Amino acid sequence: MVKPLHTLVDYYTHIKGIEYLICVAFFVAFPVFFKYVNKEAKAVTVKK
Repeated sequence: MVKPLHTLVDYYTHIKGIEYLICVAFFVAFPVFFKYVNKEAKAVTVKK
């Protein structure tokens, strides 16, 4: 999978692909994290 990068265009294309993977991971992880942070706390009843 790792191949030598001979030109600037090869390098830019490789970096752009990695950037798209990072963006997709962020767009999946952020809503999940946001729901986790903003979930309502459950009421706890305390008996005497």
